[in-house]
Amino acid sequence: MNIVVLMKQTFDTEEKIVIRGGVVSEDGVKFVINPYDEYAVEEAIRLKEAHGGTVTVLSVGPDRCTEALRTALAMGADEAVLINDSRITGDEYGLSRVLAAHLGGQAYDLLLGGSFSVDNGAGQIAVRTARLLGIPHVSSITKLEVSGTAAAVLRDAEGDTETVEVALPALFTAQQGLNEPRYPSLPGIMKAKKKPLRTLTLDDIGLSEADIAPRTERVTLSQPPERGAGRVLQGDLAAQAAELVHLLRTEAKAL
Repeated sequence: MNIVVLMKQTFDTEEKIVIRGGVVSEDGVKFVINPYDEYAVEEAIRLKEAHGGTVTVLSVGPDRCTEALRTALAMGADEAVLINDSRITGDEYGLSRVLAAHLGGQAYDLLLGGSFSVDNGAGQIAVRTARLLGIPHVSSITKLEVSGTAAAVLRDAEGDTETVEVALPALFTAQQGLNEPRYPSLPGIMKAKKKPLRTLTLDDIGLSEADIAPRTERVTLSQPPERGAGRVLQGDLAAQAAELVHLLRTEAKAL
């Protein structure tokens, strides 16, 4: 079974977000595997252990992404691919076209990714990629069982659970609860240094800058306003209720 994991490197969730000049500052920031993608890596390794085959981790991003890819290799993935090109932007449309262009020339039985990334939170790239590849997809899965050329999954549906069966190849995105990701062992870290990690550009996958021209544009980026101090309403219950309604209408603009 050939499994490919779509993986992104993101800020450590403990990092403080600082915006300078309309962009998020990366000065001194620690980067990690996107937590939801980490579930996907773990699930891919478990499937390989149960059914045999290979696990390839695939990322699009700058040179620093090799650190996250090496971590996935240390966990047990077999090889890694980084598509690194300054002409690639963060637009979901363009990124999905890049991934689909590369995957279209590869042999795979199953694709895995995280349900969304903790930085942008769009949850679009994996679904868009499946659409471009013409394969079925199931998002936010919490259980995955593969049998032959089909898979049965449980997916989180906003508090409920759905059971879905699809034919392979297919793409699945991982939700919290799918598994508990392992920590890389020392032998795994040493082996990861010798595992193949290829770096590709747009030219290598047959795309031009025009092919991935962004369809969206970020106009502004800012921190949410600081939370103000609480207010204690005075008077009897009727007076407090009237004051609360007045504040919701005039200050909070909630009514």
